[in-house]
Amino acid sequence: MSEPSIFTRILDGEIPSEIIAETENVFAIRDIAPKAPVHLLVIPKTGEYRNVVELAAGDPSLLAEVVGLANTVAAEHADGDFRLVFNTGAGAGQTVFHVHAHVLAGELTEASLGA
Repeated sequence: MSEPSIFTRILDGEIPSEIIAETENVFAIRDIAPKAPVHLLVIPKTGEYRNVVELAAGDPSLLAEVVGLANTVAAEHADGDFRLVFNTGAGAGQTVFHVHAHVLAGELTEASLGA
């Protein structure tokens, strides 16, 4: 069995992070290396899915919950306008293989689509 992801460890309280929003199945935190004035991560509590393609195929309702929480946090932490980015695969900049969405708002930096 593989090691728990950093997101699972955050959810389990092993790594400190402020959970800024949460539903039964999804939670949101601030990105530790922001690429925009607002850079939040929305993460399913299950580590079952490595990327958004697996999530969409395996549990479309959970994907909808991720998008819904992304919309909620964007409304609370930005003006409601946002980019929603899922990196899929190392070549696309994915570094944590526990599906997560990047919520980006405000002026983006050059590297805003990485990680």
